[in-house]
Amino acid sequence: MLKDLLRRVSARRQGPLKILDVGGTPAYWTAIGVPFLDEIDARIDCTNLIATELDGDTGTDRVRTIVANGCAVDAADNSYDFVHSNSVIEHVGSFANMKAFAGEVRRLAPAYYVQTPYYWFPVDPHFYRVPAFHWMPVPMQIALLRRFRLGYSAPVRDIGVTTERVESRSILTGKQFRYLFPDADHSFERLLGLPKSMIAVREPRS
Repeated sequence: MLKDLLRRVSARRQGPLKILDVGGTPAYWTAIGVPFLDEIDARIDCTNLIATELDGDTGTDRVRTIVANGCAVDAADNSYDFVHSNSVIEHVGSFANMKAFAGEVRRLAPAYYVQTPYYWFPVDPHFYRVPAFHWMPVPMQIALLRRFRLGYSAPVRDIGVTTERVESRSILTGKQFRYLFPDADHSFERLLGLPKSMIAVREPRS
């Protein structure tokens, strides 16, 4: 889906396709493939608040890495042709931060692709070892994380660190996601027929 979308956006352009990946990593674009980036003549600014997430060699000069806050990007309106964000908005904190993040996505390019997990899917991908973990009360989540390995990270006894880990992700419902991206076409990614994650896509207007 993403490659076809990028091809369509690229076909409307003369010159390089300027992409902003908000909260992304170079490894993501390596997985997509340098030959494909060459095909669409992409120039990607890959931004992340965590500098170590930007480590890694893509094997191409088409990807530039920038430490930046996706809720307040230092760039003019429509500085890019396309904004991309994959499983990031659920990590920016409060709903007010999510609104700021979504506003940046929408203002920085005429086209965008945003993906995020779906609240009503029974498995939170961040804590995938325990189904329905994200539906549990926060104190129970903290207690479990202090004692067990529920996802990719080992348990941490420090209650402050564990609380921050729980608060570092907030999964959206469909209504919330549509509110944040009202000018997009919305769809689901599915697993075993169940909606697993949500995608918002806005293509350039004619």
